[in-house]
Amino acid sequence: MDNTNWTPIPDENKLGLTDKNIINEYEAKGIALTELFVFQLDTEIEISTQLLLQIHCFAFAELYEWAGLWRTTIVSVGQLIPPNPNQILQLMYQFLDNLNFKIKQAITLTDHLDCLSFAHYEFVRIHPFNNGNGRTGRILMNIVALKFGYKPLELYHREGNSRKVYIEAMKSADKGDFEPLTNLIRKELISF
Repeated sequence: MDNTNWTPIPDENKLGLTDKNIINEYEAKGIALTELFVFQLDTEIEISTQLLLQIHCFAFAELYEWAGLWRTTIVSVGQLIPPNPNQILQLMYQFLDNLNFKIKQAITLTDHLDCLSFAHYEFVRIHPFNNGNGRTGRILMNIVALKFGYKPLELYHREGNSRKVYIEAMKSADKGDFEPLTNLIRKELISF
């Protein structure tokens, strides 16, 4: 109904689980543990490919062989076709160089919002992992938020209309209009 693609069957996993609810519980536990890990990071840490691989692995390694590994297959995400797998590493290095530069230069609220939108959108656009890119992208965005002294953001909840609003904001960003995504972030932005 919201024009997003969901895998109709569960991913193969190390535990042989087939019940989506149980898989969701394991994934949610991995994400929660990863968020706790992120809270313990020094806010001065430079965001690197190694850190992102570690975060993705920490979140998904209990269930999946692909955890913490760059994507090696061509995928489509709704109507977006992410870059070819052989471009991922170069794109990630460029993205992180740009992100770390933007973070160092950011002073105003507008700068912060720009960094947060850029961090989340560009990561999801590159789609460097087989799965878990949206969740990892939100964790990355929250690392940036913590660097600026803000509380973590959610961007949307699975229930209600907020996921559809988020998907529409991402589609607008695909077309170069970041205002809807920036507005979603602005609504949730709370300083510590």
